[in-house]
Amino acid sequence: MSAFLRTFNLSATDGADAPTIAIKDSIDIAGYATTAASRALADAPLASEHAEVVQRLLDAGWRITGKANMHELAFGMTGINDFSGTPLNPQDTARIPGGSSSGSASAVGQKLVDAALGTDTGGSVRGPAACCGVIGLKPTFGRVSRHGVAPRVTTLDCVGPFTREMGMLIRVMTAIDPSFRADAARRDVSRLRIGVVSVDADEDIAKAIDNAVGKAGLATLTIELASLKDAFTAGLAVINAETSRAFGHLVASGKLGADIEARLRAAAATSAADLDAAERVRRAFTDEVDRALDRVDVLVLPTMPSLPITLEAARAGTSVIGMSSLIRPFNLSGHPALSLPVPIEHSTLKAGLQIIGRKHDDEMVCALAAHIEARLAQSA
Repeated sequence: MSAFLRTFNLSATDGADAPTIAIKDSIDIAGYATTAASRALADAPLASEHAEVVQRLLDAGWRITGKANMHELAFGMTGINDFSGTPLNPQDTARIPGGSSSGSASAVGQKLVDAALGTDTGGSVRGPAACCGVIGLKPTFGRVSRHGVAPRVTTLDCVGPFTREMGMLIRVMTAIDPSFRADAARRDVSRLRIGVVSVDADEDIAKAIDNAVGKAGLATLTIELASLKDAFTAGLAVINAETSRAFGHLVASGKLGADIEARLRAAAATSAADLDAAERVRRAFTDEVDRALDRVDVLVLPTMPSLPITLEAARAGTSVIGMSSLIRPFNLSGHPALSLPVPIEHSTLKAGLQIIGRKHDDEMVCALAAHIEARLAQSA
């Protein structure tokens, strides 16, 4: 049950002290097949060039240690993969690691690497980060290059990093995004106004979020996002349609996992009317979030409303779609969103605190996360 599909040592220099990073297997590395952890793509041709984010990491002196495992075709929330294996959840090996960037989150949580890259189409960085007790960032849509990343065409997907500390996450972002301003990501946030989004979440999760926000010592305002649930449903319609277009042809191969084949068959039924309705919701929800961010500087809410379920429950058919109820909407709107692990009272597990920022102010999101991280460390 490895976090890696394959390991190697790739760097532009021979520096043994270079920070290490794993790359999700939906991102091209020259000389290796991009299989998306699927038997149906096991014979894919070797990538002829690095994805742009991979080349930027190498140019910045990072050492790539391997391709990270994932939920097959990046189309699932559990991280369970019966073809390539299911990565361990470092917080609790009985629980799912989350998907689809399961191997990336697991590798960071197990301290096998300093950082990892994943992709987030419907919460696939933030969900595994919350499950595995690490940090995960979905940048503003379109801000980080997706050249050399599958699927090639998307209106939702973003490449984003996993780390254990905010300082390392800022280093990754500085490498993969030439516009990222590290100084702004370390700015003083003492005058920041936090909007606390009203959502339904389990009591222990809600309390963990409240405690973390309280320790930040910043001004807060309660925010209602009336179309949050509609945005979740609309996000499902869009991801179904776009994943069906990208990978629907693989159903005929007979080589897909049963869960993926069933999802792709269902996704093919997404109609033009469904997509039209989803696009109307996208516009309305984006406007609503933008208006909320005119009143405050950032929004906070839980990453997931509950703790990750067990592998046994997931294999028995327990629905996990609700795992993405609070994260998927922000793929639809395109705002930057980060999941920060925060302690749960009387538990060894951590909850995910989700921070949402204005578009293209990913640095503000990081600055608040670093501030809360420091405050939590002081009170530990």
